[in-house]
Amino acid sequence: MWQCLIIEDDRENARYLANGLTELGHMVSVSRDGVSGLENAMKEKWDIIILDRILPNHVDGLSILSTLRSLGKKTPVLVLSALSAVDDRVDGLRAGGDDYLVKPFSFSELVARMDALVRRTRPDHLEVKQLRVADLTVNVATQKVQRAGQSISLQPQEFRLLVYLMLNMHRIVTRTMLLETIWGYSFDPQSNVIDVQVSRLRRKIDSNSATPLIHTIRGAGYTISDKQNPHDIKLAEE
Repeated sequence: MWQCLIIEDDRENARYLANGLTELGHMVSVSRDGVSGLENAMKEKWDIIILDRILPNHVDGLSILSTLRSLGKKTPVLVLSALSAVDDRVDGLRAGGDDYLVKPFSFSELVARMDALVRRTRPDHLEVKQLRVADLTVNVATQKVQRAGQSISLQPQEFRLLVYLMLNMHRIVTRTMLLETIWGYSFDPQSNVIDVQVSRLRRKIDSNSATPLIHTIRGAGYTISDKQNPHDIKLAEE
């Protein structure tokens, strides 16, 4: 499972990428212009970034690449572009891109290239990864969830939500962060989908335990924590 940032201004292409990668079980966030793309690339730790070269708001893909590399960010970047000339590909790689894929592209090839880049930078990413908070354990590879030794069955969306909370355990994640990462930017921010899913997940995780782990921080978001006062927890993006 990867945490992937897509920086792509084309709505349909971004939705296609986000939906496909989400269906494979990855955490995906989308930025649709250069300014927000650079901000998100800087403030989060991503396993991989998919980067379009031509972007609005006067910050193009090569500028984002150059800035990231000049600041020592080593996140693997797959450049995705309709610019297919040899010089264009060379420019993308010289600016700091780890790979360059020309549009239109095969989704299976995209995933294979992404896997190669992540494997190159994180050779252990295919090993079993266990997340734990208190007596709750999650095996990311097998998608096995247990609390106090009892198995818990989760739907795919519930599992992705739980993993994201546990990757940010003891920190608050906002509704916007969850919408962008778990459901994609196309969802209405006013939708109650997050509240419904968190409520369902909480019933499965906390209903048979005297110690609740999933908390709603009024006016801020949600957190998973075994701390006695979760209201003292800071935002995940801080």
